[in-house]
Amino acid sequence: MRFLNNDTTKYWIIKQKPISMGMFKAIRSFLGCTFLLITCVFGQAPDTSLNYNVKNFGARGDGKQLDHKAINKAIENCYAHGGGTVYIPAGKYLCGSIRLKSNINLYIDAGAVIVGAPADSNAYDSPEAFTDTAYQDGGHTYFHNSLIWGEHLSNVSITGRGMIDGGGLTKMDTEHEGDLRGGSIGTGDKAIALKLCNNVLIRDITIFHGGHFAIILTGCDLTTLDNLTIDTNRDGIDIDCCTNTLVSNCKVNSPGDDAICPKSSYALNKPVLTENLIITNCQVSAFEEGTLLDGRRIPRKVSKMNWSGGRIKFGTESNGGFRNCVVSNCTFWYCNGLALEVVDGGTMDNIVVSNITMQHVNCYPIYVTLGQRNRGPKATTKMGVVKNITISNIYVIDADNFSGIQLTGMPGYPLENITLHHINIQYRGGGTKAQGEMEFPELGKGYPEPYVLGTNPAYGLYARHIKALQLYDITFNTIKQDDRPGVICHDIKGLDIDRMKMPETKGNELFKFKDVTHLTIDGATSVAKTLLRN
Repeated sequence: MRFLNNDTTKYWIIKQKPISMGMFKAIRSFLGCTFLLITCVFGQAPDTSLNYNVKNFGARGDGKQLDHKAINKAIENCYAHGGGTVYIPAGKYLCGSIRLKSNINLYIDAGAVIVGAPADSNAYDSPEAFTDTAYQDGGHTYFHNSLIWGEHLSNVSITGRGMIDGGGLTKMDTEHEGDLRGGSIGTGDKAIALKLCNNVLIRDITIFHGGHFAIILTGCDLTTLDNLTIDTNRDGIDIDCCTNTLVSNCKVNSPGDDAICPKSSYALNKPVLTENLIITNCQVSAFEEGTLLDGRRIPRKVSKMNWSGGRIKFGTESNGGFRNCVVSNCTFWYCNGLALEVVDGGTMDNIVVSNITMQHVNCYPIYVTLGQRNRGPKATTKMGVVKNITISNIYVIDADNFSGIQLTGMPGYPLENITLHHINIQYRGGGTKAQGEMEFPELGKGYPEPYVLGTNPAYGLYARHIKALQLYDITFNTIKQDDRPGVICHDIKGLDIDRMKMPETKGNELFKFKDVTHLTIDGATSVAKTLLRN
């Protein structure tokens, strides 16, 4: 077959059979459309001839030279010409702080790795001044001392099949109230930090060893995080004081802290809601760092209950609160369960969680709590509110015996309108009768984690201080016999139980109710029905 492709050609010769010029143009048009369709379906790296290739600005990509100055030069040049794609081809780019600009797509191609310079290299920008008292840790207070950062930007993207390797990023524990240094002055501690940006897209990249936060978004609007793979040592994705955010198709492994963590801190010097958030089709885990990426998937060694790992958690920072949020179609693997927490005066309202599977769950499968830590200005911080929560279609295999589901308000401040339905949990069991008879302390001003309160006296579900609790179609099983009550309810005004099943063990009090009013039970374990007659 031979192509003669120019305007003066009268024929396209295949086996010496002539066709008209009109037919030739039609075939050429068809082939062009087919190529366009394939490009749209399967994707294509940007045409590098139209982009700002960082190597044209002095980047070497040899893993030895600090390349962030060249990358920043390419970004600034692209921005000065109205925006476009800054292209990072295959190579290893040792970098300090990279400063994003509006209308820029930072494209990290397959085979390209941005590596964080050592913390003592003086390659990171200095942290910005914070103009008020900090009611949040250093990781939420400072952004400029990060590997890739941007502030007050519009239409900004980080895309491509390449990797960000945090390298020298620190994972400082900066969980200290009022700590303006945060243990991170002069060092980079976040892989990507964006503050007060709108129309943000981060897609397809891989982040390894992301520092204190692999991705932190604060005060951002219209953000999409899609098809990300994150294998890190602290938080994977933090979404703080943000609106209209979509997190989809992401795999986040974080053995040392939370995987996906919506927050609502005081980092903007005022309470700001995180709202209109969707987290869907994601996988979270707590394997040893790096073993998600290399395929070994080694579960982290848990010696104590006093550290979380790998979960989806709303909070702890909750000054503004959370509204209109959906978590759906996600898997939890060798990590803590789902946590919904308000302890800093915010309001959590209209939260829907559905279609979740968990395997090998540490500490607890579901934790919903209202507390009174109140880390914020004393003059304005009030008691928080948690209401209108629906959690459904949850299937759990091998849940820890330390704590069952916990749903807890505070005296005088109940959770309101909480619904759990279609839930099936297999617990490890092994709890003792003595554990089931212990008094369970109130959270109060404590840090909101089950380990703070100790072993739960109920192996299946513990509910306290709730107005309107609905429990429908719930099944608990245990691998070993558990001699604690399956369900304990205390100070519940309006409890509706329908189709609740758990093992009946001789001598074991499966249900324990105290100060429960307006109770209805239908289709529950036979032992529970006797409560209606007592």
